[in-house]
Amino acid sequence: MISITPFKALRPQAQFAKKVASRPYDVLNSKEAKIEAQGNPQSFLHITKSEIDLPEDTDMHSLPVYEKAKENLTAFINRDILFRENKDCYYIYQLIMNGRSQTGLVCGSSVNDYEKDLIKKHEFTRPEKEQDRINHIITTGAQTGNVFLAYKNVAEVDEVINKWKTEKAPVYDFIADDEIQHSIWIVNDDKVIKQISTLFKTKVPATYIADGHHRAASAAKVRKALGENAHNGADIFLTTLFPSDQLAILDYNRVVKDLNGLSAEELLEKLSEKFTVEKVNKSVSPANLHEFGMYLGNHWYKLISKEGTYTNDPIGVLDVTILQNNILDPLLGIKDQRTDKRIDFVGGIRGLGELEKRVKSGEMAIAFSLHPVTIQQLFDIADSGNVMPPKSTWFEPKLRDGLLTHLIN
Repeated sequence: MISITPFKALRPQAQFAKKVASRPYDVLNSKEAKIEAQGNPQSFLHITKSEIDLPEDTDMHSLPVYEKAKENLTAFINRDILFRENKDCYYIYQLIMNGRSQTGLVCGSSVNDYEKDLIKKHEFTRPEKEQDRINHIITTGAQTGNVFLAYKNVAEVDEVINKWKTEKAPVYDFIADDEIQHSIWIVNDDKVIKQISTLFKTKVPATYIADGHHRAASAAKVRKALGENAHNGADIFLTTLFPSDQLAILDYNRVVKDLNGLSAEELLEKLSEKFTVEKVNKSVSPANLHEFGMYLGNHWYKLISKEGTYTNDPIGVLDVTILQNNILDPLLGIKDQRTDKRIDFVGGIRGLGELEKRVKSGEMAIAFSLHPVTIQQLFDIADSGNVMPPKSTWFEPKLRDGLLTHLIN
């Protein structure tokens, strides 16, 4: 069973919450972050993407960037934009997007649980991305990025959280510029805090990383690096736990720069060996597993995998695996999606128009739309000890940085 912990969050004064709240650091590049934070000195991007306050030629992974993040975080505290809670609390975080609501519990999750695989993973991490977060956490003394965890829902937990939401007023409640509503409640009653802790300890055998593999891995390595100097603050890391029945996974699509020396006609002929190929007059958002959309030569095609072209094990049955094994590797020459510079990934939140745009511009030669992975597939793979191919899942809506931060010292 898992162990969760209340903590003293560093958080904004209520009047600053909307200004402070920013999209996660890893969904924006430096240029996009600078534009988004323009005219808003209270944006948390000044801390999570602090290179926006330095000369444009600054290496975003250099020491001055992390030192600037620390300087900006200190300034936010000194200017009373952010303050630290005076007692350990849990926090309830509700997001509403397009009329659909999901509610999670913000807490400290145990690094020990992560290392014992009670917090289950489904993706590999990249050392350079881990090191970036390690440097940021150690220099600022703060975990600014939230790890999004899922768990198999428990009715008793739902009941406690819904009761608190019904009886108490949220401390933050605003609609962001992207029309997503963010509401946060503080659970500060000792009896309820203990009740929640006990429920997770007795009813939830494991949690699953939905989004934030690098942030979780970095937190574990920070604890190890600090050793006895951690003062217990690094024994936990910032997480939000969502019940699985409230989550939606969006598609995570692919674009490729070239056809690996093939003509469009040659590629279509080779595809017909493993897929039923149909040219269609509209964009293809696959309605079922093992269906794919393909945008090539200003036309959309619908691809349906033929029987016997994939296996039924937890990894082999995934559409991202079918795409890799039957198209990307043998036909387009992409052996490793994590390292090959000829492929890029487009989250489903951007829409199929983004795929068309990148092909029509000449930047890319071909695009593929995929059916989303299901939450049960994610659980099955994590439980089996396997990992998914890179960029398999895209969760929306995303938590905002800056509303709740965990200080490790």
